[in-house]
Amino acid sequence: MHSRFHPLSLLSREIQRNFKFHFTTQPVTYPSDSRSVFSGFGSYKVEVSKFRFFSVGDYQREKELNFDTSTVYNPKPDKTDREQDESPSTDNDALTYQNLLKLQAHKPTDEIVRSLEKSSLSLNDDLVINVLQRHRSDWKPAYVFFNWVSGGRNGSGYFPGSDAYNEILDILGRMNRFQELTQVFNEMRKRNIVNERTYAIVLNRYAAAHKVEEAIEFFNKRKELGLEPDLVAFQTLLMCLCRYKHIEAAEFLFHSRKNEFPIEIKTMNIILNGWCVLGSLREAKRLWKDTVSSGKCKPDRFTYGTFINSLTKAGKATTALKLFRAMWEMGCDPDVTICNCIIDGLCFKKRIPEALAIFQEMNEQGCLTNAATYNTLIKHLCKIRRMEKVYELLDEMEQKGGNCLPNARTYGFLLKSAKNAEEVPVILLRMERIGSKLTGDTYNLLLRLFMDWDHQERVKSLWGEMERDGLGPDRRSYTVMIHGHCDKGRIEEAMYYFNEMTSIGMVPEPRTKILVDAMNIKLKERLGEPRDTGVMKRDRRLQVQYEARRKNGKERVLDFEPKSISMAVKSLNHQEQDIHPVMAYLLNDASFLQELLYGNGISTQWNGVDFYLEVLA
Repeated sequence: MHSRFHPLSLLSREIQRNFKFHFTTQPVTYPSDSRSVFSGFGSYKVEVSKFRFFSVGDYQREKELNFDTSTVYNPKPDKTDREQDESPSTDNDALTYQNLLKLQAHKPTDEIVRSLEKSSLSLNDDLVINVLQRHRSDWKPAYVFFNWVSGGRNGSGYFPGSDAYNEILDILGRMNRFQELTQVFNEMRKRNIVNERTYAIVLNRYAAAHKVEEAIEFFNKRKELGLEPDLVAFQTLLMCLCRYKHIEAAEFLFHSRKNEFPIEIKTMNIILNGWCVLGSLREAKRLWKDTVSSGKCKPDRFTYGTFINSLTKAGKATTALKLFRAMWEMGCDPDVTICNCIIDGLCFKKRIPEALAIFQEMNEQGCLTNAATYNTLIKHLCKIRRMEKVYELLDEMEQKGGNCLPNARTYGFLLKSAKNAEEVPVILLRMERIGSKLTGDTYNLLLRLFMDWDHQERVKSLWGEMERDGLGPDRRSYTVMIHGHCDKGRIEEAMYYFNEMTSIGMVPEPRTKILVDAMNIKLKERLGEPRDTGVMKRDRRLQVQYEARRKNGKERVLDFEPKSISMAVKSLNHQEQDIHPVMAYLLNDASFLQELLYGNGISTQWNGVDFYLEVLA
């Protein structure tokens, strides 16, 4: 999506010019809730994921923003205790509906509804939400099921409440089904059950789909919805825009509506955090200097923490460390999250001893460590294979318990460092022993590992277990299967998962689309179908150059013409069919692609190329 704004003169030069911005966002994985079911994966207890918004990094915590975000973060804040004690019968009933919808998936809607009407299960909000959450990545059965439930044809006299409506809104928005989302939202308005949670969901999904104007317009309609356009609602709008990298739009709104919403440090922190998430240290520095010099807003702990986070992510660990030390001297004691940022930045720069010194210093200064502190160290120690120190820290975490207890993320780092399939059960048994739950991310990681090791029976077993537990498959799961099968030369299997993925409305990642185009070319060649002569010659020339340069790593890669490279880079976002093969030959060599881009003066900050390099690396 392209948007243009005409900022005020007081904004930076970056915002004062007319600008276009087009960002590629990747799926976000949200923390799981306390609802749990028993899976078929051994004796493990699996956590069902819940949508929570705005989890944007180590230092982006809602309590640090120092304003009420409960309606944004907690889908059903008044039901947490009840969900923790939810009976297994609800999960069993939800699984029954899930299986029914799966078996009827390819039948007309009327037949699916008739099958649902034959069920004798008693409906309630918990059951309906459970069924919907099992179809987070498959909107069609979720939408059919919800329409049956809300249409009064369920035979039990049950009508869904706002929680169930919010759940289906989130699913539809996540799958970019805004026409259906609007229909459901209009039903909510008629029933007068629109609440702050509804507002947060719709706003977030508009921003995620890069519908900036729609998001702003939705905020402006709050009075029509019976909601006050207050400061918290405005800050929620800014957070959504910043979360999905529309920082220019957010900062323009911030300044243009300062008479309506006075400037304060909490709002400044949101914009500062947005530039940090975007990775623009220059703009983060500008806003930091404006905040410090203006005198209107005094930087708080979150302001320091966000700027330190921005510095560490830009590789400026030494500067970040100086600011960190200055905080102690000024009496603004860093909290555990700021310390974690410093530790992560030092580890990233291979300054492990200094990171461990900060780790020890935290306890001396009364700043208690948590699981994230240990996870940061474990992540980097696993990369350099210092496994003795890793397990020493893991033992310490288990002994301390509480906030230091290992979680799924901890064991994820251990799984990533596993050299063979035999190490996996040992890690999972240790995970089970302390009650840590398997998540959708864990399943996707296991899928990738077993695909790499080519343990197809285990892959199939994991796929079924993940499906039964309501933790997937999601877009990441399909991406793992498509790329994994392609790497092993099983193009037909890869195409099977791609077709299944697209048939349920999932949008593939750009790299997957490119890979599929390359696989289609191979399939046509196998079938002997003729291809365009010009395309064949160009592809062959590029392949010869690519292979020749790979064999001679000492020479700079400059054989590709800048114009060809530019067109190839554009294909990352525009998916031009005749350009795809160019990028397909580069997919398996990140360093080659990076040198190619730099050598021809092409910026890797252009529309997702930086993401592409990260993926290929």
